Amino acid sequence: MTPRLVPIAGDRDRSTAPSDAGRRHPAAWLTRAWARGPAVAGLQAQGPLAHALGPTRRAVLGAALVLSAALLPMPSLAAADPALRQQALDTMRKATRFMTEKVAYQGGYVWSYLPDMSRRWGEIEATPTMVWIQPPGTATVGHVFLDAYNATGDESYYKAAEQVAGALIKGQHPAGGWNYVVDFAGEEALKKWYATVGANAWRLEEFQHYYGNATFDDAGTAESSQFLLRMYVAKKDPKYRPALDKTIRFVLDSQYPNGGWPQRFPFAEQASLHGKPDYTRYITFNDDVAAENIKFLIMVYQALGDRTVLDAVRRGMDIFTVTQQKAPQAGWALQYTPDLQPAGARSYEPKALVTHTTAANIGQLMDFYQLTGDPKYLAPIPAALDWLERVKLPADQVKNNRTHPTFIEIGTDRPLYVHRRGSNVVNGEYYVDYDLKNTITHYSSTRAVDLAGLRKRYEALKATPPAEAARNSPLKAEGIVGLPRYFSLRPIEVSDLNSDAASAAEKQSDAAKVKEVVGALNAEGWWPSELRAVSNPYVGPGNKTPEPGDFSQTRVGDRTDTSPYITDTPAIGISTGLFVQNMATLLGYVAKE
Repeated sequence: MTPRLVPIAGDRDRSTAPSDAGRRHPAAWLTRAWARGPAVAGLQAQGPLAHALGPTRRAVLGAALVLSAALLPMPSLAAADPALRQQALDTMRKATRFMTEKVAYQGGYVWSYLPDMSRRWGEIEATPTMVWIQPPGTATVGHVFLDAYNATGDESYYKAAEQVAGALIKGQHPAGGWNYVVDFAGEEALKKWYATVGANAWRLEEFQHYYGNATFDDAGTAESSQFLLRMYVAKKDPKYRPALDKTIRFVLDSQYPNGGWPQRFPFAEQASLHGKPDYTRYITFNDDVAAENIKFLIMVYQALGDRTVLDAVRRGMDIFTVTQQKAPQAGWALQYTPDLQPAGARSYEPKALVTHTTAANIGQLMDFYQLTGDPKYLAPIPAALDWLERVKLPADQVKNNRTHPTFIEIGTDRPLYVHRRGSNVVNGEYYVDYDLKNTITHYSSTRAVDLAGLRKRYEALKATPPAEAARNSPLKAEGIVGLPRYFSLRPIEVSDLNSDAASAAEKQSDAAKVKEVVGALNAEGWWPSELRAVSNPYVGPGNKTPEPGDFSQTRVGDRTDTSPYITDTPAIGISTGLFVQNMATLLGYVAKE
């Protein structure tokens, strides 16, 4: 089967995303089950509230953590056919055996592989000793294995999950988090990769400098932390507690006193890039850094009963209110300096207010109201909604429902647009002006913001008394509550262009779909996938003089640019994201009650 393309995560590309507003609400898993009626949670939402709490694309864990894992229902369709269920089980075992025995390196995974293993990729090309942490990487596969164990009781899946946990523990930074990638050949090998492949990825500036620390970017640390928490909770195996405690401490230690989190930690020295300040120290909303950390800490509170994390949770929520700019520009930036001034980040992320970040933060504030019952989290919303209304694109500039410019100039409300010139990282540069024409394509210049949906949800919550809104909040729970049994049966936003994992959980695991997945597994035990995202192999640094051609709107520059791009002649290969997607489809079927 051939998967459709999905957007690159982390705002690197949104050209195919149907909507950016509310797209990645990591706290939404805390509230979404409340809208499903009294059979699932205590609050039966109807009308506007039920609509407002509909699915989003990121981090839906299946049900609120206030529910015991034993009470979590699977997608309710007709009972599984016994014969087809057995075929699904056999397919799962065969695919898992291939991944663990033929693909994994020391228990870890990258995103895609040629069948002969001569080349492999994470977000960009990897070496044979590297494993990827960014989803759909090592921890993503671990969640699938643990879900399979929970669904079947088959210890072989637990052993597979243990291999993943071993890779994550071995690759864990001493401070407790994870980098995007781990190289088991050692730090010097990783530094060499950064100085060659990474340094020449023109549009992936996060790989152009070796920081030597861990990152919250792209949810790699968040997903790995959740997986280690699940591994410990599954059997209370004490060997996982030190690494788990280390990652909890990492999230707590990295938080600023004002409640924000930096993008990377511990802070690196001499980390400026392209003449710009070190943005990795800044308080970060991009890629839901703050919200992912809040989510993980609440999970820790739920699963371990650790009340020491609650102060960090509350301060993390409060950073959303104190960073909002004053009306009439009542929006948010991607990042802030420690003294709460809006800041730019990568060369194509100027200092500006950002519409999709503002929409996402509005959604988070509504989630926080349902978590706490505190009206202070609703108070900033009207001004932010009014600002989003005011900065909409003119009707003749709206395409594919993209209603808003991404960046808005502070002080003027004029849209800012990003362009580039040159052919590689050496001679190329990004620049910003007011012209919507010929903008870069690897980072969207416009966004789809569901302003009407945000207003509708806000009005419904405003009419809901605080005690009622927070009645089933996990922060109000007494005692330890089990984690959800399944983490892969949810929308997963990924950076991998070679998979359809982002939509896997949105598809019902009906018999026809299961038969398709079973039949698509080849004799070796993997699902053939068109590897549309490829990259130029490293051939050395680029020239100071631009090569002929126009690279202003391409994903990749000249032959020295190691950034990934979409090829018209894809090879057939092994996709970790497709494995995750298809395993989720099969799991949704075999786990039916």
